[in-house]
Amino acid sequence: MANTIQGIRGMNDVLPQDSQAWLHVEQVFRNWAAAYGYKNIRMPIVEPTGLFVRGVGEHTDIVEKEMYSFEDSLNGEKLTLRPEGTAGCVRACIEHNLLYNQTQRLWYIGPMFRHERPQKGRYRQFHQLGIEAFGFEGPDVDAELIVMLADLWQRLGLTGLQLELNSLGNADERAAHRVALIAYLEGFVDILDDDGKRRLYTNPLRVLDTKNPALQDMAQNAPKLADFLGAESRAHLDGVRARLDAAGIGYVLNDRLVRGLDYYNRTVFEWTTTQLGAQATVAAGGRYDGLVEQLGGKPCPAVGFAIGIERLLLLLEAQGVAGQVAQPDVYLVHQGDAAAMPAFRCAMALRAAGLDVILHAGGGSFKSQFKKADSSGARFAVIIGEAEAEAGQANLKVLTGERQGEQQSVVLTDLAEIILAARTTN
Repeated sequence: MANTIQGIRGMNDVLPQDSQAWLHVEQVFRNWAAAYGYKNIRMPIVEPTGLFVRGVGEHTDIVEKEMYSFEDSLNGEKLTLRPEGTAGCVRACIEHNLLYNQTQRLWYIGPMFRHERPQKGRYRQFHQLGIEAFGFEGPDVDAELIVMLADLWQRLGLTGLQLELNSLGNADERAAHRVALIAYLEGFVDILDDDGKRRLYTNPLRVLDTKNPALQDMAQNAPKLADFLGAESRAHLDGVRARLDAAGIGYVLNDRLVRGLDYYNRTVFEWTTTQLGAQATVAAGGRYDGLVEQLGGKPCPAVGFAIGIERLLLLLEAQGVAGQVAQPDVYLVHQGDAAAMPAFRCAMALRAAGLDVILHAGGGSFKSQFKKADSSGARFAVIIGEAEAEAGQANLKVLTGERQGEQQSVVLTDLAEIILAARTTN
């Protein structure tokens, strides 16, 4: 017997018993994004490798270590499974001229890919919801995105998330800070770990994001980017903070919050939780005003964020608010050759009336069919035997609620109306 083929480690199946939670969250997402005027955009999962090298940053962990890249066997083009969504969204906006003399509020949802060690809440194929706003310069949209997330947590029933906020300033301010930071870090070369040494001259800001306990004092006492911010960057951050204060959203200023992608400037933020262990970040984002021009478009301010769906689902489960599983209205039980066609037509009529119906298939006794009806979660069972079929009737049985077990004989032509009326009270 041949060995069975297993799925790729870190790329997980979502089974029927779990997919309802995904569908619930995705539906909340769609309604929520529409409520703020955001429109859906869908990009390919495969993009030119150069898009991420230029967009995400050549010396980021994503580009250096985590991308799934390959060469197209037909034309030799270097391609990559997308590790994040922003660069592809920007590419699509430039390519299809969506940013010319106009603003855009966009959202997308789908799988991303990073080659890293799988662990709970961190997978090689993972899913993100992304929100991107183009053409807005001021701090009002930065604050709007954060307020949107606070609203989303409320819609999902989540509590206890903490907002961390920082400003990365503009390019000149980061350059001045970079010079001071490198000079400071050079004094600690002997204690830097391998990641720190690798990033010292290529991405020194990321050295401060270390999780190594032995480097915390060094990182804490390093030159702070906040001390290099000019008047405009400070005013922008103050504008964000004022709006968050007005909205009643608490936050912590974290001057070590830098994010892992090179394209960010000014506002950066994360929503974190203490309930998922090491995978604390549930949503994160910020402003990336230079990315559109960097990828070949005309200068355009932009800001956005992404939510890790797997982590969000884990948090919903941890807090016991994973959403209700949708149940069918009717399980249609039937037995005998004479009942098969009336049951088939009955199911079609009930569905046409707006009811969700499972029509039993595969035969079996009434007893075995009722077991399946009970396990389906349906609120009602409709029973058609040969006698009922001949009389043009069905038995309607209540399976859940206060009236559980009640049963009545109903004319088939009245069945949908009676179930719809009973559904509102059961």
